[in-house]
Amino acid sequence: MLRGGQIVNLDITLEKDGYIADSSTTYLVGEVAYPARRLVQATYRAMWKGIAAVRPGARLGDIGHAIAHYARAQGYSVVKEYCGHGIGREMHEAPQVLHYGRPGTGLVLEEGMVFTIEPMLNQGKAAIRAQPDAWPVYTRDGRLSAQFEHTVAVTRTGVRVLTLRSGETPLCDVD
Repeated sequence: MLRGGQIVNLDITLEKDGYIADSSTTYLVGEVAYPARRLVQATYRAMWKGIAAVRPGARLGDIGHAIAHYARAQGYSVVKEYCGHGIGREMHEAPQVLHYGRPGTGLVLEEGMVFTIEPMLNQGKAAIRAQPDAWPVYTRDGRLSAQFEHTVAVTRTGVRVLTLRSGETPLCDVD
């Protein structure tokens, strides 16, 4: 049962004409304490840092590095057990899009690639524990975690966010 002061993540999968999109948002329930609000805001910004790194010729490591560098600068850890993924006619396709990495490493991004960017940041350590059926997932130290996700496409000149929400203003240049 949800109570005021909590945060909750909803992850939605959509299908249209045989193609899949994936998106998630962490919501604030009622009046939420500043540390939780700060985590949610930083996670949202971290996702956009990763999106800003997407363009032809960039590498997957550039995306992960942008996210992890921002998260660490804000005092948060990045969950490594979950990652973004290629998406198209199947929900989870190659490549895996890690939310940590080294710039200039990994697969080179090319126009037409479609994948998700979905960092999960923790207030404390990055370690998680999952239930036997894999959901829900908890932080091992009991601290809060937040996640945001968009499905993006590499365009000729940059990136297009395919799951941009009504009224949502991108935090970077998008096509």
